[in-house]
Amino acid sequence: MNRREFLQQSGAAVAFAALYGVVGRAATLEDKVVALVYPTDDPVVGAPSVKWALELLGQAITQRGLRLRITNSIKLAEGADFCLLAAGPGGAFGRPADAAPATAPESLAIVPGKLDGRDVLWISGSDARGLMYALTEVADAVALGIDSTQALRPLQPVRESPPNQVRSVIRLFASDVEDKGWFNDRDFWRGYFGLLAANRFNRFSLGFGLGYDQPIGLRDTYFYFAYPFLVDVPGYPVRATHLPDAERDANLAMLRWISDEAAAQGLDFQLGLWTHAYRWIDSPSANHVIEGLTPETHAPYCRDALTRVLEACPNITGITLRIHGESGVPEGSYGLWRTIFDGCQRGGKRVPLDLHAKGMDQPTIDAALACGSPLTISPKFWAEHMGLPYLQAAIRPTERPTGKPGKGLFTQSEGARSFLRYGYGDLLREDRKYSVVHRIWPGTQRVLLWGDPVFAAAYGRVSSLCDVKGCEIFDPLSFKGRKGSGHPGGRDGYRDLTLRATGGDFEKYRYTHRLWGRCFYNPQTAPEIWDRQLRKDYGAAAESAGKALSLASRILPLVTTAHCPSAANNNYWPEMYVNMAIADESETPEPYTDTPKPRRFGTVSPLDPQLFSTVEEFVASVVTDKLDSRHPPTEVAQWLHRLASGAEDALRKAKRTSGENAALRRLAIDVETVIGLGRFFGEKLTAASWYALYQIEGGADTLAQALKAYRSAREHWRQVIEITIPVYVADVSYGEGWFQRGHWADRLAAIDRDIEVMARKPISSSAGPSAAAHKLDLLTRSIFRPAVVPGPLEVRRTKAGQSIEIRLTDRGGQFRSVIIYFRSMNQAEIWQSTLMRGEKRSDGTIYFAAIPASVADNNYPLQFYLEVQDDDIRPSTMPRLRLEMDQMPYIIVRASDLARPEGVAIGTGIEI
Repeated sequence: MNRREFLQQSGAAVAFAALYGVVGRAATLEDKVVALVYPTDDPVVGAPSVKWALELLGQAITQRGLRLRITNSIKLAEGADFCLLAAGPGGAFGRPADAAPATAPESLAIVPGKLDGRDVLWISGSDARGLMYALTEVADAVALGIDSTQALRPLQPVRESPPNQVRSVIRLFASDVEDKGWFNDRDFWRGYFGLLAANRFNRFSLGFGLGYDQPIGLRDTYFYFAYPFLVDVPGYPVRATHLPDAERDANLAMLRWISDEAAAQGLDFQLGLWTHAYRWIDSPSANHVIEGLTPETHAPYCRDALTRVLEACPNITGITLRIHGESGVPEGSYGLWRTIFDGCQRGGKRVPLDLHAKGMDQPTIDAALACGSPLTISPKFWAEHMGLPYLQAAIRPTERPTGKPGKGLFTQSEGARSFLRYGYGDLLREDRKYSVVHRIWPGTQRVLLWGDPVFAAAYGRVSSLCDVKGCEIFDPLSFKGRKGSGHPGGRDGYRDLTLRATGGDFEKYRYTHRLWGRCFYNPQTAPEIWDRQLRKDYGAAAESAGKALSLASRILPLVTTAHCPSAANNNYWPEMYVNMAIADESETPEPYTDTPKPRRFGTVSPLDPQLFSTVEEFVASVVTDKLDSRHPPTEVAQWLHRLASGAEDALRKAKRTSGENAALRRLAIDVETVIGLGRFFGEKLTAASWYALYQIEGGADTLAQALKAYRSAREHWRQVIEITIPVYVADVSYGEGWFQRGHWADRLAAIDRDIEVMARKPISSSAGPSAAAHKLDLLTRSIFRPAVVPGPLEVRRTKAGQSIEIRLTDRGGQFRSVIIYFRSMNQAEIWQSTLMRGEKRSDGTIYFAAIPASVADNNYPLQFYLEVQDDDIRPSTMPRLRLEMDQMPYIIVRASDLARPEGVAIGTGIEI
């Protein structure tokens, strides 16, 4: 291939534009020659994804004004100013051992050195993906680096291997109005896949059939039951009405092209078939219905159609299925699923299965394993939202099994298996015969820009805990236009079209994808990787703009974790929150049907009720002087205000530092909106706390405090409206329900109504200042609990097959008492606790506790944390949940850890 042909490859050119746009800086090394040398007989170099990455690197080099020389011989690179040697793991060009990549799959090495007396840069990978990542890393540094010399002649080597085997993005087809355009746009896919591959995602999932929760009241059914929109199956007279055969065939051809293009850019392609219902209920407005199927032919048709799709699309590498009642199939339909599982084959080989976890039971697992396909089960991470970056310590009480059987389609997921609706449930068995991959749903933040390297790195670490294989995130804007609510003109929701990114709706979220993909691949990724993109987008304001976005991005996940009126993403949308009343008990909170009764703000459960408390639980503990170590709403409010203030200061600095541009305007608008939301929720949590105390004591002062905070919250919401009205359309639509669409301005009336009701509440003339009011005032103003670093924490088995001993050394005599909370990593179980026994010694006090064998030896990892009471007015936890999210709020111990006679020494670095 000559240089002209090399640089005319459309995939690399489109990907380069999507990744970097116009670099826009003068070349730092004009007229310098870069020799790109790679062996043509290396099978790894010959992989399509590596060829694509080589082309991308060539684009980056020439875009910087450098001259490119391509050769397969180092002798022909004589006279070049820079020499890049790219090869697979075989060690071409006399590569020394210290320049080789790790042997683990997808590992990379970028190592500067010398060969025959000249400076060279070895670029290598353990396999095709590893080499592709190494090449795209150099391309990224060349395109976005301040000085190309740093990329072509780095001072330090880079060696990386991924802890997460699966690093996936799911994109949904939910609206024929908003999604047909990108589905059929080849340049869109080239740019989008280039973004994912260059940022080290290794799997892409295309989801069909997630437009509705059940086949009831359907309007937009394009690809809902996907098979008839893709294939004609001989022997079955099945068709989708109003769909020409030519369009159906074009859909299949496009699906094949998309999956082929994914493979060419180093991505596995996962096809998601989330619905298997073929009959619509109460759906007179459905734009397509399915004809020609009967209950007798349903399962064999699905089997044969699936096989036909897989045969037509050889680069579909996996199938995702939803097997619970929302698929339209009654739970417990084991025969039907066994038949469909048999369709996962191509040329006699089994295609891997990924089953959505809700409703999962052992017979379904056994049926999937029996079919012979490799099996993955994918639970929801933090229900249908994005919470803080740790494994949810406990599910809400509403998700615990009641002992009653479920009804209708949901005999399992609303019955004995309800604990798997919104979490990992009991899937993390040590002896499991399936893989687990978490899936982060998009309920918390859909429209507004997100990007925090601290949270992303923490998610990268947690996604491989307990031998989990990795994580799949929903693409930003997922569910846009759902349930027939789509609008012509695209998915981004901008009224101000000067803010619209060119090339595809994903381009606004390039930084978001960079963080997720890189941190799933390497949670210790160097900050320089973020800084490159920030410098490109925001120029001199890069550092402060990045800090503003980082701090703002922690706000809504914290809100979700601490206050969750609904685990369903189509009901609870904190980004465009539907107000839940504090005082107005006559209001029916339509979206929030899965929250405890009475349904008011103060009773709402946290999404993690083990580590956070409700408003009313907290205030009751203040009144009774029985504060526990859970994080109360007043502490969450303080965190929210701190994050908002930090983001505001950084954004103010960014605006002073840089001139106006579309990228900075987009960031500033979204960050200002999230700042307002954070302050709104902070003030509302404070208002609800004071109101809960008013309900107990009835005093004028407590009601006045509640009204003051609520009116402040209302003012912050008004400011959000002021920011977003000129920017976003009046109907940012994610569904047909009023609470799934609209604008921030639509939510203000309910806030005003609740404040009016609160203001009319009666006051007890006998109620005066109380000790509880004084303590609540102190707790709303105190910032953080004091940090205490204890001595060593040791975990060891007392005797094989018996209990586990936990030992904590308190060298400074700081603690008055220590309680241990523990359970197996099984969300069907309730946490247990016991007071640790203290024993004074010359070097301090040692606290002991024994975790019984019933918990220690039940084939699950052990999970525990400590509640420590010192001289503060409330206990603290160890480990401490910190706003920085740089440590887990509990400790996990595996059976393999306890197999060592000496046990596990946790060390002294755990802060409380």
